[in-house]
Amino acid sequence: MAEQELEQCGFLCVHEDVVKKVTSQMPPDEMLYDLAELFKIFGDTTRIKILYALFEAELCVCDMAQLLGLSQTAVSHQLRVLKGNKLVKFRREGKTVFYSLADDHVRRIINQGMEHVEE
Repeated sequence: MAEQELEQCGFLCVHEDVVKKVTSQMPPDEMLYDLAELFKIFGDTTRIKILYALFEAELCVCDMAQLLGLSQTAVSHQLRVLKGNKLVKFRREGKTVFYSLADDHVRRIINQGMEHVEE
């Protein structure tokens, strides 16, 4: 069966021009690795909840913990991951640190994901 599928896909007749064109357009492996790592960040429900909360308002850790029913430690841990991947930014006001989305790219990535899920 696999041999028959191999013949049907045209493996014996590689379309060199298409392969060459696609190869020339592929980003470097390192960039693809970074992209895959970015998408892994979106693979955690807690981080998605934090990002959604930040859609609505700039929040401190205490606000997010209360809103999401999590410990401040759990929220802080996830914020470190999000901050390390440039998805959130922060500002300090006295002793309080407020978090917000790093830029509009984050909102667009999540909105496109939601559109896909809702289809």
